[in-house]
Amino acid sequence: MIDLQLTDKTHDEERQGEALVLDSPLLRNGKKLYIESYGCQMNFADSEIVASILKDDGFETTADFKEADVVFINTCSIRENAEQRVRNRLSQFSAEKRRNPKLIIGVLGCMAERLKSKFLEEEKLVDVVVGPDAYRDLPQLLNQAEDGRKAINVLLSREETYADISPVRLGGNGITAFISIMRGCDNMCSFCVVPFTRGRERSRDPYSILAEAQDLFNRGYKEVTLLGQNVDSYKWKNPEAAADAPYEVNFAQLLEKVALISADLRIRFSTSHPKDITDEVLYTIAKYDNICNYIHLPVQSGSSRVLELMNRTYTREWYINRINAVRNIIPDCAISSDIIAGFCSETEEEHQETLSMMDYVGYDFAFTFSYSERPGTLAARKLPDDVPEEVKKRRLSEILVKQQDWSLRRLQQSVGKTVRILVEGVSKKSDKDYCGRSDQNAMVVFPATSDIKPGQYVNVIIERCTSATLLGRIAD
Repeated sequence: MIDLQLTDKTHDEERQGEALVLDSPLLRNGKKLYIESYGCQMNFADSEIVASILKDDGFETTADFKEADVVFINTCSIRENAEQRVRNRLSQFSAEKRRNPKLIIGVLGCMAERLKSKFLEEEKLVDVVVGPDAYRDLPQLLNQAEDGRKAINVLLSREETYADISPVRLGGNGITAFISIMRGCDNMCSFCVVPFTRGRERSRDPYSILAEAQDLFNRGYKEVTLLGQNVDSYKWKNPEAAADAPYEVNFAQLLEKVALISADLRIRFSTSHPKDITDEVLYTIAKYDNICNYIHLPVQSGSSRVLELMNRTYTREWYINRINAVRNIIPDCAISSDIIAGFCSETEEEHQETLSMMDYVGYDFAFTFSYSERPGTLAARKLPDDVPEEVKKRRLSEILVKQQDWSLRRLQQSVGKTVRILVEGVSKKSDKDYCGRSDQNAMVVFPATSDIKPGQYVNVIIERCTSATLLGRIAD
């Protein structure tokens, strides 16, 4: 994966396997928890929920799994290499368990449902398997595991949103935070396991979302990202409203309510779906300066035939219509995407359609993958994975080269301009530099000064760029 893909927060390769460490709880039970996460933002946000539940149960966290009483790995099933990472990690944990037989090892998240039997019975790698809707049951499941019983709960819920749980915050920078606004997915894309691992869509009570965002702002946070597998389909109905006049809140209305908390609270969201993103959402973004001009709008393929096989429920023409709407309503909006190379039966001409779509849109960033068949999906059951691996690799390489060119061209448009950024902290490459993100989600690096601190908004004059980063200096 090349550096341009690290600019988006949807699936940050640098965070894969990140361990979560919190302040000590007020009440301790003498036990230590080690938890690390893989996959998308939703998994990292779920780890915050798990840590909050077990913190209330008296657990302390540790950054060293060798001193832990409980080790959890929060898993992702989207790509084959993510599963392989998890398996390799579980082997390391199992080796530690041979040294410390009382160690409890658990698998959380998206791999839990599909591989529960393998993990528990066949390979005997873990003691606890918990799906993403069963985290409230963790204290009880850990008690079962301590008694020597295998503990499992992978039931999916139509109601669970964890709305009443105040998550602890990963990273601990006190500046940016995730807020889950919905769970699950109803789209049933033929290549995707998410509907089977996270269940049906259900939207969280907007009042709890607003309360969480307000609390974060009161505590000094300056940016929140509203999370959902498909945020544009967010819709909450008040169960207490009269049957003849139900009160509903859609995503555009929720976005506006969060933006109105404070002009100093920056708002992002992820992920959008081309079939659902509305002009109402776009006009809401354009209306409020604190809603970032950045949309992650996965295309997956530029071919209408391939999109139909993927069950994406839109055509090439529909996607172009949505892109045109974004450009017309929010002219300065950055757009990123997901692209799959070599999906089932994809022809060379259809691959060229994807490349031409990339040229039409001019994506700022893109996450690009060669197709990896996921067991249990419609594609795995119905569609032969018939594109040779060497063809997939060659097509992926062509997509990567094109995206790197577009990423550079898009960033070059900022050179010579002054951009407003939120300072997130010290640059990873030099402690003499600060880094932060622009409104368009581009990473900006500039020399640190004594009067600038993380959490502040600053204006930076952009002097040059790479394909992934803007470089500049503080404006006078």
